[in-house]
Amino acid sequence: MDTTQQFKQAMAGCRDIFSKKLHDYGAAWRIMRPTSVTDQIFIKANRIRSLEVKGVSLVGEGIMPEFQGIVNYSIVGLIQLELGYAETEDMDAESALKLYDKYAQTALELMLRKNHDYDEAWRSMRVSSYTDLILMKLNRTKQIEEHEGKTIISEGIDANYLDMINYSVFGIIKLTEAQVQRNGE
Repeated sequence: MDTTQQFKQAMAGCRDIFSKKLHDYGAAWRIMRPTSVTDQIFIKANRIRSLEVKGVSLVGEGIMPEFQGIVNYSIVGLIQLELGYAETEDMDAESALKLYDKYAQTALELMLRKNHDYDEAWRSMRVSSYTDLILMKLNRTKQIEEHEGKTIISEGIDANYLDMINYSVFGIIKLTEAQVQRNGE
């Protein structure tokens, strides 16, 4: 399977979770301000790092669901940046999924451009490096948020969310490959 197929497969898994949560909760996340979305992503990335360092989970969920959560919250963040936050849930599932697909496609296109330039260097990286890069992107995002979204030379919050999506998808791909290898498939 090539990178594009693997990326799409990983994103399809994330979208499936997003869709099911839309069914269960609706678009309750519409009330979240982007700074709260950033903090939610931080919680997930920090938990991944904690699991990587400690090597054991007392909650029973592993690293894969956290990477999927980062993908989904990053897309929520992009939607919130585009539309602003709402005072109430103001979006139906169909509209939310349409926006989800738009940003998933944007992330794919960015990954393909960067993958061309970097010659798939991500494949030689450790999953823990994706975690650290996501945490670095979160710190950058928080700084930009403290500057009310204004930067002098750097890309904006949206670019950081897109990078977090892509690093998370790389993590999902590598974890999936490792699982397949362990199962001898």
